[in-house]
Amino acid sequence: MTTTVPTAGPTPTPTPAPVPAAGPAPAPGSGAGSTTVTTGPVAAAVPGGGLGGFDRLLEAVVGERAAAVRNVPATLTCFTDHFPRHPVLPGVLLLESMAALARTAAGPGTWRLAAVRGVRFKHFVGPGDQVHLTVEVTAHGPHRTECRATARAGGRVVATARVLALVSDETTREGTA
Repeated sequence: MTTTVPTAGPTPTPTPAPVPAAGPAPAPGSGAGSTTVTTGPVAAAVPGGGLGGFDRLLEAVVGERAAAVRNVPATLTCFTDHFPRHPVLPGVLLLESMAALARTAAGPGTWRLAAVRGVRFKHFVGPGDQVHLTVEVTAHGPHRTECRATARAGGRVVATARVLALVSDETTREGTA
């Protein structure tokens, strides 16, 4: 079952209000279908309990895909230094938004970013822009998930990431017991 919210017109900045999440995701290998998280401002549905990196979750199908919106307000402190006469959202903040959405698509549990490959920044994102983020899961397992991400603003692609590799926090890190 998939729930999708149309993305026509600008999206207002949501007021943080917890919305109950849909039921728990099925256990891997349980034979159950995909679980859709929910739509709207969903602090309770995003792993970690916050919206980390984006303002509104539009769609989340665990193990398959996710879509979200990030509004870029002119009040961000990074715009004073990056760059004073031509403010630009730092690429690392856009990449963090993609990673946060990838963690949502990966499903329940604690996921950390392990690798990023093939990142391209094609256009500047500035104050007042609204960035539409999409993540498609390309490989999903209990301990590792890989995603492909795209960010669009003003009707054009502003950034892409060919691979965002996430690992479960239960995964033993190299060099540790």
